[in-house]
This record gives sequence, structure tokens and C-alpha cells, in this order.
Amino acid sequence: MIRSLKKWFRKGKRNYPDFWMAYAESFEVGLPETLNDIRFVVFDTESTGLDIENDRILSIGALSLRNNTIPVNQSFEVYLYQHFYHAKNIAVHGILEEESKPRITELEAIQLALAFIGNSVLVAHHAGFDRAMIDQALRRHGLPKLKNKFLDTSALYKRTLIASPLLQKQEQYSLDELAEKFDIPTTDRHTALGDAYITAIAFLKILGKLKGKGNFSVKGLLR
Repeated sequence: MIRSLKKWFRKGKRNYPDFWMAYAESFEVGLPETLNDIRFVVFDTESTGLDIENDRILSIGALSLRNNTIPVNQSFEVYLYQHFYHAKNIAVHGILEEESKPRITELEAIQLALAFIGNSVLVAHHAGFDRAMIDQALRRHGLPKLKNKFLDTSALYKRTLIASPLLQKQEQYSLDELAEKFDIPTTDRHTALGDAYITAIAFLKILGKLKGKGNFSVKGLLR
């Protein structure tokens, strides 16, 4: 105990802003043990490119999911002000054309996003990229990385596939491939909230398949 206190004093207590402290304190309550009681937040980011160090987040979209239900009044979408855009990416997400949408600063977006997600389990497609982009944004403002558990629908989908010499698993599966597989409409594809919705439906389909395999457990899902 004394040793841990000395270590704490050597490091010094950081003066993080109140919104970060409220987010961090939410993890003092553990996750529920039953799947239906866990709150998942399915999210997506649109960015100026794929370079974690140099590109920036243009928008964040997220929605809440609990007990196989997506409450229509529990969604989150923000557009961020950025001073540069890549023309090739504008052709995909069209965000520059949406000038009528209000923009907020990166720090404001972080604050609102943390308040929305709390200690929920985060779900994204190719989650490593979205997580890295948000962690990098947090770092720019002197804040620690996200504390949430993460699930990647691309990786989860691979766990539903039957091992067979006739079926060669791909290294990754795109969101379009999952949408086609599960017959999910893609009307709002390449908007952050639209992609989050597609991911959420795919996630529910994947959960159904995993639970049908017979050896499903919450601990195994969140491993």
C-alpha cells in the first residue's frame, strides 16, 4: 500500500477537466454480467484520410443498443470544423458539401462523445482505425486514451464462419460485404451515423449467429 502511494505521488496527480473525470469515474461501476443488460454504443468516424497522425475527424456518429433494441431517441452525431480536406475523400463522404450543418471544435466533440458513450462497450467496423483516430484526438488535448472495451464487427463476423477447407476466410470484411450478406439497406452509407446504423444491424445479426453456435458467453464475446 505504501509503495503504491509513493508511486502515485511520484507521478503527480493530473488536473484533467471535469468532463474527463466524469467519464473516467463511470468505469467504477462494472459491466453487467448478462448480455441483455449491457449497453453497447455502435459508432463510426468520417475523417479527412487514413493517416492517424496527420488526418483529422470530420464527423462522429453513434447510437445506443441494449437488449437487441436500438432506441430511436438515443443517437449522437456531430460535425467537426477542420481547416483542410482531401478531395478524394470528399467524393466518398460529401461532408464538404454539407456546409449547412453546424460545426463544432474537436474538443467540444470529444466532450459530447464521452458524455454519450460513458462506460459502454463500443462497437465499430474495423474498430482499430476509429479507436486510433479518437485516441489521437484525445492526445492532442492532453487526455488519456479511451477506457472502453471494444468490439470489431469485421473480426466478430469471422467468428461466425464455419471452418472448412472449401471456405477461405478473408483477412478483413468490408461493411458493404456485411450489408450485402445480411441484406441491410445502405441508403446513408458513408455518413458517420448511417454507417453506425448499418454496423449496429450487422452486429445484431452476428450476435444471433454467435449465440447459435452453442459455446457463446459474454466473457468470450468481450475477451
